[in-house]
Amino acid sequence: MENLLSLITFIPLLAAAILALFLRGEDEAAQRNAKWLAMIATSSTFFVSLILLFAFDPTDTGFQFVEERDWLLGLQYKMGVDGISVLFVLLTTFTMPLVIAASWHVKTRVTEYMIAFLVLETLMIGVFCALDLFLFYVFFEAGLIPMFLIIGIWGGAARVYASFKFFLYTFLGSVLMLVAMVAMYVDAGTSDMVALLNHNFGSETFSILGFQIVGGAQTLMWVAFFASFAVKMPMWPVHTWLPDAHVQAPTAGSVVLAAILLKMGGYGFLRFSLPMFPVASDLLAPMVFWLSAIAIVYTSLVALAQSDMKKLIAYSSVAHMGYVTMGIFAANQQGIDGAIFQMISHGFISGALFLCVGVIYDRMHTREIEAYGGLVNKMPAYALIFMLFTMANVGLPGTSGFVGEFLTLMGIFQANTWVALFACTGVILSAAYALWLYRRVVMGELIKESLKSITDMSQRERAIFAPLVVMTILLGVYPALALDIIGPSVSALVDQYNTSVAAYAAETATQLASN
Repeated sequence: MENLLSLITFIPLLAAAILALFLRGEDEAAQRNAKWLAMIATSSTFFVSLILLFAFDPTDTGFQFVEERDWLLGLQYKMGVDGISVLFVLLTTFTMPLVIAASWHVKTRVTEYMIAFLVLETLMIGVFCALDLFLFYVFFEAGLIPMFLIIGIWGGAARVYASFKFFLYTFLGSVLMLVAMVAMYVDAGTSDMVALLNHNFGSETFSILGFQIVGGAQTLMWVAFFASFAVKMPMWPVHTWLPDAHVQAPTAGSVVLAAILLKMGGYGFLRFSLPMFPVASDLLAPMVFWLSAIAIVYTSLVALAQSDMKKLIAYSSVAHMGYVTMGIFAANQQGIDGAIFQMISHGFISGALFLCVGVIYDRMHTREIEAYGGLVNKMPAYALIFMLFTMANVGLPGTSGFVGEFLTLMGIFQANTWVALFACTGVILSAAYALWLYRRVVMGELIKESLKSITDMSQRERAIFAPLVVMTILLGVYPALALDIIGPSVSALVDQYNTSVAAYAAETATQLASN
């Protein structure tokens, strides 16, 4: 148990090293070995992570399974998980074997392809486990490299443009985060994220070039972190890299991007913005609310205008992440519970939707909605699976999508009723674009000659979807499975946040009275 997190984190990296050193080659045997080693490594990582889940104590609101060693230039290699991060680790390890299984048909540079995904898994898990500022930054930024290669090498016709756009957007935002981390280290004298939770960063108003910075240093640091996490989510209006990345990425790349990488932004808000800069979070929450509400409505309308299935689902992801950011900055139990639940649920649902697109793309080699129609006549199993995840994406009660949206809307209603009212229109719009897509692709008569020889899902494809179906329905009918793990840690976070905000309000009132 002492090194459990390191074991979970670095099993995929070890497999990648074995592939790079001993199993390189383009012959059929080498390709088969690369796929099987990647599958064994990702599956082993998942099964080891189940030990983490079963040994985790939800009633303990502190960090568990903590590992701490000297690392680099006085910095610490420190890992640990709490109720907020443990489910993201499980989401990552759960998703990756399915991603490898969905990549079984890849024929080009298979060994390098599997290495890229294995390295990416290690870096994603590391983000959710890191408890040192600079260790977090290394994992957070290094994850750009394998994803950049996945899009740029195995992507579509405009893959180079999409990969550079993805890299530049996310990297430039993170430069400001690094500056803020250095400032935090200088101010607190430590990079230990647990110690930083108890450090009071300055919130006294000061002036820069004649501008009053309300919230002081906290506001500046909050904005620097926001620049990175808002791009990663992605929030409107810095979301434009996501549709291009999704459209050009291979199916497996889109699944990882939607299911896990987007969640790093929300996780960052929960790990840094709320607990470390509570005063700035409270002051700037209205801005986040309205940006999120605009994102929900605007990107839903844009989704309605799409002709490419992947692009439509990509804009849908931006809209659903709007609920997440609203819930987080509502800073109450329901809002944050709902935001985390929505991120976990979205990982299953959006990943499954991109896999649904991949199933028919592998057969027809087009994602244009106009190229399809009447698939229910030839692909009944596919039509059923696609319908389930379409309804989950809409937020149908009984699916996990409903629970996350309902809780976030409850949370935001307590914080700002006008924003909640505006955001509720997104529920209607999501039904419009999702059902419109399903009707155009699946329903009706099969009249296109090119579709008359299309085959239904194979046993491998059905096996990939089975775990996603189970989790989507299970969390929909029994959300306590996740909420009981999340709840205590969220409650502690909300209490800490409210205490800090109340202390700042009292201090400000005292200063005004004395003046």
